[in-house]
Amino acid sequence: MGWVNSYPPPKAGPATFQVRDTYNDGPVEMVSGPPPYYSTEPERELPPPPRGTVPMAYEYEQPVSRWNPRSWRKRTWAIIAAVVVVILIVVIVTPVEVAKANRYPDYSRLNYSLSDEYTGTSFFDKFNYFEGYDPAQGFVHYVPRERAAQLNLTYATTDTAVLKVDTSVGPGSNPDASTGRFSVRVESKTQYDRGLFIFDVRHTPYGCGTWPALWLVDPANWPANGEIDVMEAVNQATDGNQMTLHTTDDCKMNAKRIMSGASLNADCYNATNDNAGCGVRSPADSYGSAYNDASGGVTAMEWRDEGIRVWQFRRDGIPPDVTARTPDPSTWGEASADFPNTKCDIGSHFRNQSIIVNIDLCGQYAGGVYAQSGCPSNCTDYVANNPSAFNNAFWEFGGFQVYKAS
Repeated sequence: MGWVNSYPPPKAGPATFQVRDTYNDGPVEMVSGPPPYYSTEPERELPPPPRGTVPMAYEYEQPVSRWNPRSWRKRTWAIIAAVVVVILIVVIVTPVEVAKANRYPDYSRLNYSLSDEYTGTSFFDKFNYFEGYDPAQGFVHYVPRERAAQLNLTYATTDTAVLKVDTSVGPGSNPDASTGRFSVRVESKTQYDRGLFIFDVRHTPYGCGTWPALWLVDPANWPANGEIDVMEAVNQATDGNQMTLHTTDDCKMNAKRIMSGASLNADCYNATNDNAGCGVRSPADSYGSAYNDASGGVTAMEWRDEGIRVWQFRRDGIPPDVTARTPDPSTWGEASADFPNTKCDIGSHFRNQSIIVNIDLCGQYAGGVYAQSGCPSNCTDYVANNPSAFNNAFWEFGGFQVYKAS
């Protein structure tokens, strides 16, 4: 119930009462006069205010807060949307990319048992001798086993096997070496799919014009079945050992790797970088004269679906489990070279591999960098006319063991 003053009030005695402005909460006003009249008739509704008018309490429009979304312009909404997208990228995409960058195969322990062995006087019996000119345009004549024996280029005793370059043929010889020097390339009769390969290497070949290698490949299906270079160097071999994979397309090593060697290239595809492959280089004393002066050592290569890894151990640092023929790579620590399967399907790129040992001369690699090697003359002339320059161009092995995972 309220009051109205629409009707004339009856007379009444003077009175004093208070009136407060109900709209604006104004000051109290003291008024003397008759008391208000309370109607006993039903209250009549006042007519609605004219259109366009607002009651006094709402005549002053309060400003809309900047935090009220209803007041935001399209530009503000666009900025907010962009910020939300950035936040989503940071919160969702970034962790995914970090996880991808940190992916690494599980090189968990495998139980290896001896499967094959190359040792003693029968060392070369397990190899075929490649005969003829070199497939990599080397300046050599690879000779068969009988010719190699005549020239003393391969021989084996109870505890060592040697493969070398000819040092007897000079400019006055008949025949001479004007079309290439005699050398040897042997390929294991057995082909392998995965395994742990232990190579006892006592001496590595080096010298101007040389391109020696200890490697695995399927000779009849290159590059389809891949290539694993375990030990390789050229000329004076002052840069250390190089370990490399060569494959068909879609095999890269731009991923997390755990190794002590220095990566040279990340793409293993043979059609890139002039077939340089994805190489890793070890320190200078891992090959050549410094390596030989320390009596060599053991090079181990593990090939499994998770990846391919190579270790090089000095003669005085060979793990006891290798000597005991119970090898366990999970205890060997950081590898010299690590080729994980993160961006390369190892199982599809590597198959049917033969162990190959050879000493090439000049060719695509040694000949290609000969001018920058500090060696005299040009590669082919030097090789043809300086037989004594190859006195250090020989491999000497204590033996090979091949282990399979059980």
